[in-house]
Amino acid sequence: MDVVVFAIEIYILVIIVRIILEWIPVDYDHPVGRVRSVLRAVTEPVLAPVRVLVPSIRMGDAALDLSPVIVVILLGLIAGLLR
Repeated sequence: MDVVVFAIEIYILVIIVRIILEWIPVDYDHPVGRVRSVLRAVTEPVLAPVRVLVPSIRMGDAALDLSPVIVVILLGLIAGLLR
């Protein structure tokens, strides 16, 4: 079970890094843009279904995507139950 908990914790870290990198405005050919693309490919299969269930919160012209927060909380709960 320790390996599963460790994998969940690493995945949570990947989601958090993706969130941070999404705030950096760079081109896709920039090294940060490449890392961001890889992180999107790894996290999007989990985030997309949650995004369908929980729409973004509109704040004027911007929107707040809550799917990463929800997934991190759920994965944290699962990891806690497995310990």
